[in-house]
Amino acid sequence: MDLFDKDKDENKENKKRKGGGFNILSGDATGGDGGYGAGTLSLDNMTPIIVDPAEDNAFIDMGALHARSAVEKRVKFSNDKEEVPSPKLYWMVWVTVDHRDGNPHYSGVAACEMLVEESDNRIRKGYKSLPEHVNNMDKSLKGRIILEHMDDHSKYILGAFLKGFNEDFWKHSSEELHQALDVKEE
Repeated sequence: MDLFDKDKDENKENKKRKGGGFNILSGDATGGDGGYGAGTLSLDNMTPIIVDPAEDNAFIDMGALHARSAVEKRVKFSNDKEEVPSPKLYWMVWVTVDHRDGNPHYSGVAACEMLVEESDNRIRKGYKSLPEHVNNMDKSLKGRIILEHMDDHSKYILGAFLKGFNEDFWKHSSEELHQALDVKEE
């Protein structure tokens, strides 16, 4: 150790890690002052809903925010649908709640397709497009409705879930969302 050249050691430490990186925070770490951490992304108002059309079911799984939902565990994902033998369809739906005129409502709702191999293998194969998930999370946070690529049965399940989860949220949501999920069960 060189006691007379301690600046050299400090410079090494500073060079190791520079910049703030990308942070996902829970709550407002800046206290609203716009200091360090301003421009970070808060997912406090976003909820991932998984729609399972084969089981006529929809459920919330907060693990999906970090790709750790019950459906995603023990799955090796690829960006090629053809690599998934006997696929089961799921929809990962990113739902954002916001306030308008003092009333909470579903402001952004964006769905992503996910296929998972139906098997008892320890590690199953699956398909999802990571860029699609990231982009649709962003669009949901910005209040967009992205549901046109979902099949009607899945839309029906999602609509019933959102209405049943909180009727007031549904009532105060946009006409665009109501129209997108206005499908009849076959």
